[in-house]
Amino acid sequence: MMPDAIGIAATGLGLHRHWLDAIADNIANVNTAEPTSGAAFQARYVIAQAGPGTSGVYVAGAAFGSAIGRVTHDPGNPLADANGNVRLPDIDLGSQMGQLIMAQRGYQANAAVIDRAQTTYEAALQIGHGA
Repeated sequence: MMPDAIGIAATGLGLHRHWLDAIADNIANVNTAEPTSGAAFQARYVIAQAGPGTSGVYVAGAAFGSAIGRVTHDPGNPLADANGNVRLPDIDLGSQMGQLIMAQRGYQANAAVIDRAQTTYEAALQIGHGA
């Protein structure tokens, strides 16, 4: 039973790590300007899916935000068009920060499950060893 808990929590760690990576990319590129003739940076969102039975969770894929983004007036930008506009990603920094907190807490919770299950498993081995 304990190895199952460790394995399931490990799948949660992997999922949350991918989620944290996507959020970090989104936050890092929130102000990435592109020419209006091109596509904006597209935010990445991790799609999670439950494994069969009780085998944990895994990354089923990714969804991407709009390539249209938002056009902003920034005449000092070297990528600005003749009207002084650039294309920025349509990323809500507040939403990304909220997701960051949830992903961090999920990662921490799964790490705690692994730690406690491992400690319990080792204690059970010691009980059997002393008998």
